Amino acid sequence: MGADLSERIKAIEALPPLRDVIAQHGLSAQKALGQNFLLDMNITDKIVREAMARDGDDWNGVHAFEIGPGPGGLTRSLLKSPVAKVRAIELDRRAVAALEGLVDAAQGDLDVLQCDALKEDLTTMADAPRVIVANLPYNIATPLLIGWLKQIRADHNAYKSMTLMFQKEVAERMSAAVNTKAYGRLAIITQWLCQAHVIYDLPPSAFTPPPKVMSAVVHLMPRELPADAPDFKMVERVTAAAFNQRRKMIRSSLKEYMPAIEALGIDPQMRAENLTIAEFLAISSFK
Repeated sequence: MGADLSERIKAIEALPPLRDVIAQHGLSAQKALGQNFLLDMNITDKIVREAMARDGDDWNGVHAFEIGPGPGGLTRSLLKSPVAKVRAIELDRRAVAALEGLVDAAQGDLDVLQCDALKEDLTTMADAPRVIVANLPYNIATPLLIGWLKQIRADHNAYKSMTLMFQKEVAERMSAAVNTKAYGRLAIITQWLCQAHVIYDLPPSAFTPPPKVMSAVVHLMPRELPADAPDFKMVERVTAAAFNQRRKMIRSSLKEYMPAIEALGIDPQMRAENLTIAEFLAISSFK
């Protein structure tokens, strides 16, 4: 660490309010960047507390990543935790400038990197253990998640945990159970690779500007997979075929996988939403 934690907290709490930082730097939220700022420090502190508690309160030596910090509310909360360092990925030059005061206050414990999170491999930027805690830009939230899940399939130690803000509808699809309308590719891939828990919902009024939809915070804890776990691309391929024609029976939508379906004793008259995650994985693994 660049500074003692108590010194870091003291320096951060002496910073001007977030609304003053926004006004000083003309940092109006831009729809094109999927920006909805979270300015209530009670909420950002709670997100960090919840993430730590679900990780067993063991964040000493952890490297934290944040995507789209904006004016830095959640960044401040992360820096008040015992993480070794925070790396904030921000595409918006205005926000990078607005975070300069926080960088100074963090005394070496915050790096702000101006780049596109979709093009970056976070695992090359810091050693494990790593956590991601972010109010994700809604327009790129799902592709970001899929990219991180691919890394977890390759190495379940890629991230200790991920605590992420999504539109509530996306959070519901991630955590959906079999035989429900929301159950689909995202639920299968997410729950195959992680324990996924929706921590709580946030109303539009929690954000500036308020989005038109509810939001939800989801905590994801990577699972350790068996040695014979299927390839990520194969699971993507099978689930895509099944859910692109979700109203059809799998004997039609998964026609090319019928030898596996028959050998596994899966009812070919079921539809995609009736198959469990284990059944999708078994089809994807079938040789």
